[in-house]
Parts: sequence; structure tokens; C-alpha cells
Amino acid sequence: MARSTMEVAFLGTQRFDGEAGQKYIKVFYGDEPDGKTEHGLSIIGMAAADEVADEIFAAGAQFEPLQLVRIHFEIARGGQNKGKNLALQLEAVKPRNSTEPPRSAAQPNPAKPADPAKAN
Repeated sequence: MARSTMEVAFLGTQRFDGEAGQKYIKVFYGDEPDGKTEHGLSIIGMAAADEVADEIFAAGAQFEPLQLVRIHFEIARGGQNKGKNLALQLEAVKPRNSTEPPRSAAQPNPAKPADPAKAN
């Protein structure tokens, strides 16, 4: 399976309870309109992967409407050789009340180069 990340305007997370205790979690985000059939934001939904569904739903409570978020997702095989995007994680592109750019957990602190003059 392929994995990818995108930055989009956050609209909301929603939970649907199905039969036999099955739950469905969706992330809604805005995309650029096509200018022909829609104006403003195009509203797109993406299902959450089952193993992180509750985390994805809870993460939606921390974002403001239209806040820029990063959605990490995997592309699973869907029907008729089409891909199906499944959200794995949501994070803010820029944390609230912060003037510093966010640091991804995957990025280590940059190491300072060793000073050869101080090496013994």
C-alpha cells in the first residue's frame, strides 16, 4: 500500500454508527473548487482506517473550521482498480497560538556539526 500526506482546510470529523456495532469515521476537508459545478470550497470526505478511527475522530475536536491540517493517509486497493484513501493521522500545519513553525515528530532535531578545532 502507498502512503501520502496532504495539507488541506479542515471542515470536520463525523462518526456514523452502523449495524452490529460497526462504526464509520470520516474526515471532511475543503479542496479547490472546479469552477464549473462548485464555487468556494469543494467538500471531500475520507474514511478513517479502522485501527485509528477513534483517534481520528477525537483529533477533529482540536481544530478550528478551515484551519490548515495535514492528513496522513494510505491508499488501499478499492473496487475496479481504483484507490481508496484511508486517513491514518491528523495534525495541525501550524499549531494554534504559536508563532513558530511546527516540527513533525518524524523530524529529529538537527545535529550541530562537530567543531574540528575542539576535537582531540
